[in-house]
Amino acid sequence: MVTDVKKVVLAYSGGLDTSVILKWLQDVYGCEVVTFTADLGQGEELEPARQKAEMMGIKEIYVDDLREEFVRDYVFPMFRANTIYEGTYLLGTSIARPLIAKRQIEIARETGADAVSHGATGKGNDQVRFELGYYALQPDIKIIAPWREWDLASRGKLIEYAEQHQIPVPKDKRGEPPFSQDANLLHISSEGKALEDPWEEPDWDHVLTRVVPPWQAPDRPEEITIDFEAGDPTAVNGEKLSPADLLEKLNKLGGANGVGAIDIVENRFVGMKSRGVYETPGGTVLFHARRAMESLTLDRGAQHQKDELMPKYAEMVYNGFWFAPERELLQAAFDKASEAVTGTVRLKLYKGNVIITGRKSPHSLYHESMVTFEEDDVYDQVDAEGFIKLNALRLRLRKHFG
Repeated sequence: MVTDVKKVVLAYSGGLDTSVILKWLQDVYGCEVVTFTADLGQGEELEPARQKAEMMGIKEIYVDDLREEFVRDYVFPMFRANTIYEGTYLLGTSIARPLIAKRQIEIARETGADAVSHGATGKGNDQVRFELGYYALQPDIKIIAPWREWDLASRGKLIEYAEQHQIPVPKDKRGEPPFSQDANLLHISSEGKALEDPWEEPDWDHVLTRVVPPWQAPDRPEEITIDFEAGDPTAVNGEKLSPADLLEKLNKLGGANGVGAIDIVENRFVGMKSRGVYETPGGTVLFHARRAMESLTLDRGAQHQKDELMPKYAEMVYNGFWFAPERELLQAAFDKASEAVTGTVRLKLYKGNVIITGRKSPHSLYHESMVTFEEDDVYDQVDAEGFIKLNALRLRLRKHFG
C-alpha cells in the first residue's frame, strides 16, 4: 500500500466498481481524486459518468474522445504485424490498455497528481498492462490498485459499501450479472460467471451484442472492397474514411454477416487459463484482407520473417509491454515491411466467413508471365534440375554416409 498520496487520477467508467473506488480513495487515502473516462468507442453514453463524478464532489473531470488516436496509433500499428495471440485472439482488450495508461499519466502531469489508480482485479492481465504502462512513462508514479488492498471481495460487499455512502446503484447491478463485458471500437469481451465452464456452450443470443450468430446471418454473401496504403486500410467500397470511422464501418458489415465471434480459452500472463467470448467483427475482416494484400506485395523472405516474429510481438502486446524497447524494435520492422502494402482487396462476407475473391496492387510481385503453365521465355525449366540437386545434396550424403 502506497502512502502520502495527495492527488490521484482514477480510470473511471462511472459503473459500480469505479464509483466505489472513487469514494474508497477519498476515505482511505484522504486524497483529492481526478476522474478520467476514455471514449474508445465502447458504444456507451459517457456523459452520465461525468455527472456522477460531479455528484460525488469531483472538481477535475476528464472525459476524452480517444477513438481516432486509438485506431490510428494503436490498432493499425498492431495490425501491420497481422497480430494474433495463440492463433485466435486479435487482442482487442490488450491494445486499449496502453492508451488509457498513457492518457492517465498525461493527466497526472497536467493536474499535478502524484498517483494513478485503476479498477483491475488482482487475478487478471489488465493490472499488469496498466501498471507496466504507468511505470514506463512515469517511473516514480505511485499506483493504487484497490482490488489488491481492500476487503470488498464480492459484488454484495460493493453494493453494501455503495449504499452506505449514498452511491447510486443501478437496479441491474443488484443481482449477480451473468458475465462481465469490456468494450471498445475493436472488440467486446465477455467473461466470467455463466461463461466460466469451458464445456458449457454460451447463450449466444444473450452474449453477442455486436455480431449476429452466423446461423442467423443473411443467406446471401455481401461483397466489399478495402483499399490499403502503406499497410493501413484507408477506404471501404471506395469511400475514404478516417481510421475510427473505417473500423466502425467494418464492424457493422462484419457483424451483420456473423463475422468475428469466437469462444476461446487463453493463457493469461499471470499464469491461469481464462475462457471468454470475444466479438471482433471489423478486426477479423481487416486481418484477412491485410494478409491477402501482403500475399501480393511482400517478398517471400520478408513475409515469412514477419510470420516468425509475430507471435513474439503478440505476446508483448498481450502481456502489456507496448512501451518496451523490444516492441518498438519489432514495430519498426513491421512498419518497414508495410511500405509496399498498397492496393485493393475484394472479399465476400457470408455466415461468419471472410472469403477473399480478389486482390490488386501497383506494387504486386505476382507476374502471370512467370507462373503461367503456357509456354514462356522468362523461366528456363531446366534450371530447376540443378536447384533441386543442390538442395538434395545434404540429404543424399546423409543416406550414403550417415
